[in-house]
This record gives sequence, structure tokens and C-alpha cells, in this order.
Amino acid sequence: MIFTETKLKGAFILDLELRADDRGAFARTFCMKEFEQHGLKPSVAQCNLSYNYKAGTLRGMHYQLPPAAETKLVRCTKGAIYDVIIDMRPESPTYMQHIGVELSAENHRALYVPELFAHGYLALTDGAEVVYQVGEFYTPGYERGLRYDDPAFGIEWPMPITVISEKDAAWEPFGAVAV
Repeated sequence: MIFTETKLKGAFILDLELRADDRGAFARTFCMKEFEQHGLKPSVAQCNLSYNYKAGTLRGMHYQLPPAAETKLVRCTKGAIYDVIIDMRPESPTYMQHIGVELSAENHRALYVPELFAHGYLALTDGAEVVYQVGEFYTPGYERGLRYDDPAFGIEWPMPITVISEKDAAWEPFGAVAV
């Protein structure tokens, strides 16, 4: 795997090192030792799959507070998504900054999301399928969310949001959120 740290410390884009031959290709998608060598938490408590019927579907922006703070390793296995993370660590020099990365079945990229980063994505294609490994169990009492269109973050989504859950549409503006 090729680990590329983003401008948000601790957040990495992971590209595969494909080994191809007449049969096709092979690549490692996760290695505990390599994650540890890059200072990342390699624990996996849950693996999730989400399927999105329509392009324009938005899921997010979610995170959990300690002691249930989550890491995530996100990969799009069918179609394409625009994946966004926001650094919500108050002590971080990149606090409230975000990045967006296109993940697709074609580019085979993954995004490592550190603890206390809000995470969400927009399906760019019909039938986008996303698999993510999560480092902590989902704990509703510690769940938080941010509005996808909050001007405090200025996220520029690459296409209109046409499908969103009531819960995700109802998150409070950033100033009203307890981090």
C-alpha cells in the first residue's frame, strides 16, 4: 500500500500497489504492521457496507466523541463517491479544515479517517457501494453530526445533493454543536 498523508495530520489516502499478471491483479488492502508504521490505529471493531441507489445521495457528516471516537478506513467498491472529512480536534492546527477525495471502484483508493474527524460522502454514481472498517463500535450516545452545507466549513460538493436522510438534514449549525 502507498500511504500519502493529506494536509490534515493523521488523515491518509491509501493507494494500492497492484501486482498484475495473466490472471488479473492482487493487492493488499489492509496490513496491521503497515498501519502501525505510519502511526495509524489498526484496530477494526466493525465493517460496514452502504449501498446508494442514486447519484446525489449524501451520507454524513458523522463522528463520535471519546471514549467511543472512531477511526475509519473507507473504500468505494462500486461506482464513485466524493468523500469529505473535517478535522474536529480542537487542539489541531487544522481544526475545522476539510478535504475531499474521489474514491471509486476504478481508482481503488481508500481514505483513512482519524478519530474526531467528521466524515461524509456524496454518491457520484447510481449504485455506489462503500465499504468501511471502523475502529470502534457505533455508540449512539457519543454520536455527533455536522450540516453538510454549514458555511463554517465551506464544503464545495461536486454535484447537487438530491437524497439525504432526515437526521443528516437536521444537524445543527456548527456553533450549536458540542465537540
